Amino acid sequence: MTLSSPLDQALVEEATKKSGLIWVQGSGPARALWHAWHEGAAHVVGDGPGEQPLPGLSDGARAEVTVRSKDKGGRLVTWSAKTVELSPHSTEWEAAVAELKGKRLNAPDSEQMTERWARECRVLRLEPREVEAEVPSGSLAAAPLPSGATTREAIPGSLPKLLFKRRKR
Repeated sequence: MTLSSPLDQALVEEATKKSGLIWVQGSGPARALWHAWHEGAAHVVGDGPGEQPLPGLSDGARAEVTVRSKDKGGRLVTWSAKTVELSPHSTEWEAAVAELKGKRLNAPDSEQMTERWARECRVLRLEPREVEAEVPSGSLAAAPLPSGATTREAIPGSLPKLLFKRRKR
């Protein structure tokens, strides 16, 4: 199903605007990415120090975007996108970065963030092409990606006694 109908366009735009995260899959595994919706497309920034990774997303490539519900977390819509890398300091890049800057949380260098993005990061525009009409039949759960993170060690045996000890009056 293409985005030819106004209903499809409205569904993709409203769902994507309201969702805090979108799941994007290029040629690699799907990743949750924060984004900003601007001028009919989702924009993401990453691949720089301290920013989200964008593996498998390249200029001109196709990506699959899954949008989740902000309140329940369930899948709302899946759409395919054409990935366009914006060149730093172009008109489109400046407009997209203005939107992205407002959505970036906990930036260590909010004053110089846009210049750092121009030097070290990529800004991608994900242009909607078509909506997936079929509802998936099975679970969409995927195995976690490999990570250097480890679980913590067992808690000391005396800790529960200290935490749950009743106060004496």
